Amino acid sequence: MIAQRLLAKAFATACFFLLTFMAPAQKPNAGYELHIHHSTDPMHVDGFPNEQTWQQADKADHFFMVLPMDTSFAKVRTTVRMAYDDNNLYLLAECFNGMPGADMVESLRRDFAFLKNDNFIFFLDPFEDQTSGFSFGANAAGGQWDGLMYEGGKIDLSWDNKWSSVVRHFNDRWVLEMAIPFKTLRYKKGLTRWGVNFSRNDLKTTEKSAWAPVPRQFPTASLAYTGVLVWDTPPPPPGANVSIIPYVLGGVQKDYNTHQPATYKKEIGGDAKIAVTSSLNLDLTVNPDFSQVDVDRQVIDLSRFELFYPEKRQFFLENADHLNNLGYASIRPFFSRRIGLGVPIDFGARLSGKLDRNWRISVLDMQTRKMESTGLPAQNFSVLAIQRKVFSRSNIGFIFINKQSLHYQPGKDTTMPVYSQYNRNAGVEFNLASANNAWTGKMMVLKSFSPNKKGDDYVHAGNLQYTNRHWLAGMQYEFTGSNYNAEVGYVPRQGYIKFNPQVSYLFLPHGGIVLSHGPQLTSSYYFNESFHRTDNETQFNWLTTFRDKSTISGVLINDYVQLLQPFDPTNTGVHTLATGTQHRWNTAGLDYVSKPQALFTWDASLRYGGYYADSKKFMFIGDAGYRIQPYVNFTVNATYTSLQLPQPWGHTNFWLVGPKIDFTMTNTLFLTTYIQYNQQTKNMNLNTRLQWRYKPASDLFLVYTDNYLTTPFSVRSRAFVLKFNYWWNL
Repeated sequence: MIAQRLLAKAFATACFFLLTFMAPAQKPNAGYELHIHHSTDPMHVDGFPNEQTWQQADKADHFFMVLPMDTSFAKVRTTVRMAYDDNNLYLLAECFNGMPGADMVESLRRDFAFLKNDNFIFFLDPFEDQTSGFSFGANAAGGQWDGLMYEGGKIDLSWDNKWSSVVRHFNDRWVLEMAIPFKTLRYKKGLTRWGVNFSRNDLKTTEKSAWAPVPRQFPTASLAYTGVLVWDTPPPPPGANVSIIPYVLGGVQKDYNTHQPATYKKEIGGDAKIAVTSSLNLDLTVNPDFSQVDVDRQVIDLSRFELFYPEKRQFFLENADHLNNLGYASIRPFFSRRIGLGVPIDFGARLSGKLDRNWRISVLDMQTRKMESTGLPAQNFSVLAIQRKVFSRSNIGFIFINKQSLHYQPGKDTTMPVYSQYNRNAGVEFNLASANNAWTGKMMVLKSFSPNKKGDDYVHAGNLQYTNRHWLAGMQYEFTGSNYNAEVGYVPRQGYIKFNPQVSYLFLPHGGIVLSHGPQLTSSYYFNESFHRTDNETQFNWLTTFRDKSTISGVLINDYVQLLQPFDPTNTGVHTLATGTQHRWNTAGLDYVSKPQALFTWDASLRYGGYYADSKKFMFIGDAGYRIQPYVNFTVNATYTSLQLPQPWGHTNFWLVGPKIDFTMTNTLFLTTYIQYNQQTKNMNLNTRLQWRYKPASDLFLVYTDNYLTTPFSVRSRAFVLKFNYWWNL
């Protein structure tokens, strides 16, 4: 315990020392201003810049190159104009051709892969807080992109809202015109200076550029480097902003394992969005359904701990970063997928958004239904998160999470599993970000409250990272008590202390086919609460990036594990290695990613070396894709794992193969078929989904799903769902 206190104190002292140099400062690109004016005539989103408003609008041009190098103006010309009226924010981007040839795109699918498409995207910071905002854009074929921005430069593409756009092609350029309703945005009333930046990716010339210059080590989405959108008058208030999103669903499902008759689903429910203010939103849901969600991508699971799968359900996504991104990858006090997967949700509400430029709040309350078949009681999930901005881009926040079983007495029914009466978590988190984004970090303290777990039930953790043009260096530490309990979170491991140092250096050659190269060293050391080492992994690799944006990396890994509990190294239930046994091995590997400009793209990762019980392991992970622009995109991912283990396991092979084909007839009509064969789980899954976006944010879904047992081959389950939802603005 003394060592833990010293560790936390040392890290807090380092952060305090750094904070003395972090008084509020003007952001680097505050001098880049684009003035926006009220439209003088009716606007038509058609890709033709004919309106008088566009002729008179200020232009953002003379973009700066970000990649391959950030030391000159962009060679590919881009101009941007913006305007507004009483209802919408408008943008017109003219993307001139850098060289002859067809544009490079994957498909017309929404939220495309940034690096594999010619595209234009812009980033909006309506509060000028340089930490959160919105992103909108399109690829050269008209496929749309939208997302919520968080942590100063990350984008959650699961967010989906109402807006419209058109892409039109001319001999020398392609033009993107869009209209974003003010009701779609969240912004502070009366604020006339918003952060903004524009980004262009041109694959033919392998050039990425931005209007306000961004250092090459940061993404163009970095809100620390936005310019300023200057309004001639305060943006108009969105007025009454209430949206009703009802759905109706019908379907049939049959479980062939139980030999029961098919069950039919007939459901009605929906969501409502109510703007309490222009920056604070109330979301309500009644009898929600998530049948349209994409299936999770499966993996060969050789881990000793629970795997993490991201949230995809629309209701949980707006302002989700405030809740789902609390903590670290392995210490998440709140994980929304704990709520309502496999258990019906009766109703829920969430109040989220900004109170002003400095204060942010999220309040969530969800009610799940009692399950008679398993004895699971009705449960209530409530979350409160408050965040206060400090310094130029940092913040400090408080989190409280409560899971409560209703009208439940544990052990009363001895034929059913025992569930917890309640579980609570409370904590404080400080997020550090310097004005120029060079210094970032976090400190966090959490405590859990459970009926039968007292003492050693807290977490403290922190990290600090420095990044410049050549260097990246950081250190992270974590302490999780053996009784820490986060039933609404994702904390796969308790009772450990972790150190995670990392350092890398980047060489930037002048000329030649190599754009950059350099070494990267990362380590993860785990100790128990008595500071006895239990496992560690150290990885060294040398990453080389070529000017055509292909990459290759050589990898060396050293592993050590002392098992804390019995473990089956195949995760198939054959046999287990004993608690306390020690295992050491080395691994070598090679990774390659092909250039994104080609119609056929591929990547491969090879690993060969030792494994548990002095055995051998070979793993291949690969993806290949071919596109018929812009309508068809065919991809296949494959994982092959070979384990040369002693008896009783012997030689074990696992294949995981997942072909996927996307037909995008238009940018509103999509057909996707995804097949996954998993030899480890002896399962094959087929998912086919037709989506018609007949109006912005309004959809018709047809979903067909099959699950097969592969040994012997037989149908496990089959389902067909028809769902219709409509976004209705009152």
